[in-house]
Amino acid sequence: MKRNHNNAFGTSAKLRLPRAVFGAKGQRISVFHAQLRAAKADRARSPLAARMVLTLTTVLAVGLLAGGSFGRASASAGASPIKKPMKTKTEARTAPAQLASENWPQPVPALIGKPDDWINTDGKPLKLKKGVVYLIDFWEYTCVNCQRTLPYLKEWNQRYAKDGLVIVGIHTPEFAFAKDRANVAKAVGQLGITWPVLVDSQYKNWTAFRNSFWPRKYFVNGRGQIVADHAGEGGYAESEARIQALLKANNPALHFPKVMNVVRDTDKPGAVCYPTTAELYAGERGAQSGQHGNITPFAVGNAALFTDLTAHAPHEDGKIYLSGKWRTERESLRYAGGALFDKTGAPYAAIKYHALECNAVIKPEGGKPFRVFVTQDGRPVPVKDRGLDIHADREGGTYIMVDAPRLYRLTKNAKFGTHELRLLPTSPEFGLYSFTFSSCEIR
Repeated sequence: MKRNHNNAFGTSAKLRLPRAVFGAKGQRISVFHAQLRAAKADRARSPLAARMVLTLTTVLAVGLLAGGSFGRASASAGASPIKKPMKTKTEARTAPAQLASENWPQPVPALIGKPDDWINTDGKPLKLKKGVVYLIDFWEYTCVNCQRTLPYLKEWNQRYAKDGLVIVGIHTPEFAFAKDRANVAKAVGQLGITWPVLVDSQYKNWTAFRNSFWPRKYFVNGRGQIVADHAGEGGYAESEARIQALLKANNPALHFPKVMNVVRDTDKPGAVCYPTTAELYAGERGAQSGQHGNITPFAVGNAALFTDLTAHAPHEDGKIYLSGKWRTERESLRYAGGALFDKTGAPYAAIKYHALECNAVIKPEGGKPFRVFVTQDGRPVPVKDRGLDIHADREGGTYIMVDAPRLYRLTKNAKFGTHELRLLPTSPEFGLYSFTFSSCEIR
């Protein structure tokens, strides 16, 4: 990936690289490893790095906020009105097709998309205009880190839209099903996103912005310049202060509230974040990254009967194991057996992991909803350890209702530790795509 000296990377960030842009392996790497490798060379990535908890602070050059520094852009409301600056030759040009570099400020690229690619715009494409402050957010609806930033985006939209802030979401997909505009539109509605969203299924905007991460935010001033960016979670107070400064540079008479309080305890200073199992891919990427246990050899489109010899060889942390008949697909593992099901036996997909939380991306391949039973450490998931999507039946079994291709929150353990998780399908339409983990808490 390209070296970037100007990112302010957030804490507890899981940042992603799509295979369609970055090669067949499509590994995801942590920010720490990305910076480390970029410092060594701007060349191909090394194998998948372990997810790490980070707090990296970078000084952002915001010197051209209305011709002044970040501090001057935040001057008191009593400051004298500023005159509209004359356009330089660079500013007078049309928006570039691609960022020249990430040394801010840089002219923001024009957004690429047909009217049908837009959501929440009444069928009209949105064009970036001078004199407007934009927050451009690259995201993906199955990305748990992207979802965790949404409460802040919603509050900023409510607070500052009347003052001239326009948030633009650019949805660049990771999985093939996330290229479908209908799936994105459904997720936008379910997640309560009201600002314009551009469906970037061909990675055109991703490429134009030279982006490498989900989520990533670009801050655009009234001159049409990107003056700062932020990758990952965290940095919410700094981001809101930057929004206020950009708006005040446009209109010094504006008055703002104090920056919002954090919405989760784990966003507060002093949160403890533990190392976790790396993100696991069920499909071809997982095979290429050594994340499959007994799923060998891996062949796309092959259906086989798998035997899990757990009694003879305990599971390794960070590997996926199968029992029963499954089909190995390019992006997923699909159950290929019948509808008969025994909660205590095969078939299942199993992992051993260490984290506080475990999530899975699952798709009902036939479009019809069905249950997937979930056990942890050989038992139904205890109430204190259940994720948001876990339900319990009359017999005490714990399950998720798979009703759409999306992220399912499986566990939120009361204590950090190592666990054995099993997913037991009840339908041959079960498609498993990935597992993600997180482990931050307040002691």
